[in-house]
Amino acid sequence: MADVARRAGVSGQTVSRVVNASPRVDPLTRARVEAAMSELGYRPHRAARALRTGRTQTIGLVVSTLANVGNSRMLQAVADAAASRGYALTVVTLGAADGIGPAFEQLREQGVDGVVVLNEASVLARDAPAPRDLALVVVDAPIDDPGSAYSIVQSDHAGGAHAATAGLLALGHRTVHLLAGPASSFAAGERERGWRLALTEDRAEEPEIVRGDWTAASGHAAAEALAADPAVTAVFAANDQMALGAIRAFAEAGRRVPEDVSVVGFDDIADAADYRPPLTTVRQDFDVLGERAVAALVGGIEDGSRRVETVPTTLVTRSSAAALPAQH
Repeated sequence: MADVARRAGVSGQTVSRVVNASPRVDPLTRARVEAAMSELGYRPHRAARALRTGRTQTIGLVVSTLANVGNSRMLQAVADAAASRGYALTVVTLGAADGIGPAFEQLREQGVDGVVVLNEASVLARDAPAPRDLALVVVDAPIDDPGSAYSIVQSDHAGGAHAATAGLLALGHRTVHLLAGPASSFAAGERERGWRLALTEDRAEEPEIVRGDWTAASGHAAAEALAADPAVTAVFAANDQMALGAIRAFAEAGRRVPEDVSVVGFDDIADAADYRPPLTTVRQDFDVLGERAVAALVGGIEDGSRRVETVPTTLVTRSSAAALPAQH
């Protein structure tokens, strides 16, 4: 490190800040230090640094499953954000009945400095004692938890669902049916809340909710009853995969999207624009969510700070939603 400092013409403390991805270094100085590191072949030694600082520069991530697209996108976003700050990442998926306590213990034994808990697993994190020796960030959790022991980062699920539902109502649909996610999911509950608020504001009838488990197959199964009802002209699906299943159910029932029924999803996954028809959906920015979660965790690791952040969502209009069919 001293050699790098001499080559770059800076102090050893500045080199340390660059190595530890501190924001307290101006871009030109950082570039000069990184160039000196490259010229000299300098690489931080993680084990030696852990002995000196008491930190491993490793963070953990707890997730209920990686089978759904949203969780996989969040994993990638957190991994990218961690790498950009010089942190390694260790991932633990939850067993069916293990709860989150064993996951925290496993990560503690591996010496992580902090933990990010994703989405569905956030319910378990709220009900379990927070690990006292680990910084903790929960993605998607109520922001009004009194005396919360962890930082919270979430998408504006309710706002996005409200925009999707209000957009369908503005097209002349008398009401909007909800293909909801699991009742245990915080994100699904928030999307349901936004849907219900938009209906209330428009004084529209609130139809009975049908539920899926985030998969396209569950969306198809849940939407079969909707497809059989000619009074159903608009559906808001709580994620894009279930929207895909719903579109298939309507096609099998001989009902066209969007000519006979409009479908709107949530997430704006990479394939949403290639659905047939291209899917109108609510975009949540997974890259920003991952960056904010890691930034909040690093803040907790370095100075014990806690924060609460809500990342905006955006309605993306494509071809799967249209005005109320004339016969209705």
